Amino acid sequence: MIEGEDLELFERSLRNATAQHTGDALDAALAEIGWHDALSFDTRAAVARLFELQGESGATSAALDHVVAFAIGHELDGTTEVAFPAIGGVEPPGALEGDRISVRGLATASKSLVLVVARATDGSVAVSVDTAALDVRVVRGVDPWLGLVELHGQVGADGAHAVAWLDAVALAQLALGHELVGASRKALALAREHALDRIQFGQPIARFQAVRHRLAETLVAIETASAVLDAAWLDRSPVTAAIAKATAGRSARTTARHCQQVLAGIGFTTEHDLHRYVRRILVLDELFGSHTALTKRFGEELLATRELPELLPL
Repeated sequence: MIEGEDLELFERSLRNATAQHTGDALDAALAEIGWHDALSFDTRAAVARLFELQGESGATSAALDHVVAFAIGHELDGTTEVAFPAIGGVEPPGALEGDRISVRGLATASKSLVLVVARATDGSVAVSVDTAALDVRVVRGVDPWLGLVELHGQVGADGAHAVAWLDAVALAQLALGHELVGASRKALALAREHALDRIQFGQPIARFQAVRHRLAETLVAIETASAVLDAAWLDRSPVTAAIAKATAGRSARTTARHCQQVLAGIGFTTEHDLHRYVRRILVLDELFGSHTALTKRFGEELLATRELPELLPL
């Protein structure tokens, strides 16, 4: 594990990288820092530190691709990306039908090769295919800075081999949970700064009870999400990873709502940075399962099994 001074140095390096770079430049900086080696050596430290800092800075990278690939036993080079589930879902982006794979999913870039995981009758399989064989559409939508593209089409299944998709989903959910917490912390910092600076009736609005309540509820929501993520790392089961992602998504939505109210009119404009974090929260919540979909699915499983999972070590 990465501990003590080594962990402090690692986190400081990641903070500098995410503050100064984004996109391909951040990917290059992460490679120089040795983040990919850290992902294998201490997965929790690598994922938790990077994604939370990435959420705070609003930066983008191919780190989620590497997380998913690592979980299914692949190592990516600079020419390959990973297909993610369609928005709001957790199912593999592909479906094996005979000797063909139907693809409908998302990606964070448009590289020459794409690693596609597909549902099969007895589990999941993965195959690397030419991106040119798929239809690629840039997703502008709520958060165009995230750089998502939509993939769909049919490709051959030559070279497909079995993989553990549930492991990839669980690790991706933990990563996104940390990114949601990071974005939430930054949104809260922006709202707090505004509350201290904005003067009404001769005093900062931070002294008003209604504003203080919203900021306090936001902090509680963020710390709750952080605690559940810590517990999920200790438990390392797909169920607790989904719970952590759902909690982080719900807490981030609470954060976005309260911070928007505290910032009032300026928070609705592109003049203020809050809109970037609200947009990012809305999209991240939907990736690898939204908080509403995951909660519904968890409730259905409880009703079907009539068994409660063990309490998380909060």
